[in-house]
Amino acid sequence: MLPPLLHHPAFRRFLLGRAVSQLGSATAPVALAFAVLDASAGRAADLGTVLAVRTVPLLGLMLIGGAVADRLPRRTVLVATHLGAGLSQGAAALLLLTGHYALGAFAALEFCNGALTAFTSPALRGVLPELVPPGQLRPGNALLGLTANAGKLLGPPLAGLLVAGAGPGWAVALDAASYLPAAYLLARLPATRAPATRARPSAKPSAVRHELRELREGWTVLRRTRWIWWTTWSCCATNLLLVGPWQLLGPALAGPALWGALLAARGAGLLLADAAAYRLAPRRLLATGQLAGLLLPLPLLALARHAPAPLLLAAAAASGPGLALSATAWDTSLQEHLPNEVLSRVSADADVLAYLAIPLGQLACGPLTARFGAPAVATAAATAQAALVLLPLLSPAVRRLPHAVAPA
Repeated sequence: MLPPLLHHPAFRRFLLGRAVSQLGSATAPVALAFAVLDASAGRAADLGTVLAVRTVPLLGLMLIGGAVADRLPRRTVLVATHLGAGLSQGAAALLLLTGHYALGAFAALEFCNGALTAFTSPALRGVLPELVPPGQLRPGNALLGLTANAGKLLGPPLAGLLVAGAGPGWAVALDAASYLPAAYLLARLPATRAPATRARPSAKPSAVRHELRELREGWTVLRRTRWIWWTTWSCCATNLLLVGPWQLLGPALAGPALWGALLAARGAGLLLADAAAYRLAPRRLLATGQLAGLLLPLPLLALARHAPAPLLLAAAAASGPGLALSATAWDTSLQEHLPNEVLSRVSADADVLAYLAIPLGQLACGPLTARFGAPAVATAAATAQAALVLLPLLSPAVRRLPHAVAPA
């Protein structure tokens, strides 16, 4: 029996479009890495440049992307960005397949991809409330998370097979091709009016002031809405303390074989948690999500304590629900409690703050490890994150935020 949400044609199209696009995007890291290394005769500097120019516009333009998604119909924004990403990634694949790779041209195309993602991400968060009633937002987000995490599990192995069997250029081409059916499905979503109805001034100075005013409005809502403010900084602390040590220290502490098993166990935990989140309906969803964040540092702490392999795998599997439940709680709470006309801007502001914490943690991890050792850094980071993820629960705005549950 299909979940009730899948009986809604608009939601089915949105879910399928996201699943196709995310499967293609999940192949991109593997495809790009081997494509650039193969085409550049193994120059790691080329790969570093490509990855950097793909990330910089994502952070630099996301705030503008949030303002655009709050002004224009989000369906229009998403179709345009998916078509643009398909064209730019298709051009990158063409350079590789025809043997015309050049670092400058390839990096420029990946810069375009990062810029388009900066407009896609804020718009996506605002689409679901336009398709389903408030009581269905949590199960909708859970299904979207389930397909996204399934794509993350299937995409890298698929990319690896393509790279090995047909060449990295074809793996990049698969990513490019995935955007086109996704754009078609998104174009078939119901037409909605622009979230913000205020007219944009025509004079150039006024238009600039208008953009700045909209950006300030999004930041003001984030700063003045206490549950958003506290939860955003908690997410920043998690990214600062866990992402760098997990990515940099995890492989060194685990070893290649065990590291792959830990990632697989974590992925399995994510899928199971998304399936559970479809049914789980706590009255205080945001507070539940914060408590679930206590599961995130478990595998890093177990690695630091040299736990046996079965315990490490159990800790990795448990961290998956921590990530899935906290993400579902955050997305659903934003969609339930924020006015639609500021939703994309506020979520973009929060995302930028969270993403900026990641490179800071990565940069700090190396020197701290050299000074104190990997186990000590991993233990300190995991312990500090567990304390800071609970800090927002001191705020009544976080503890008492209600969750709209669909009637039985």
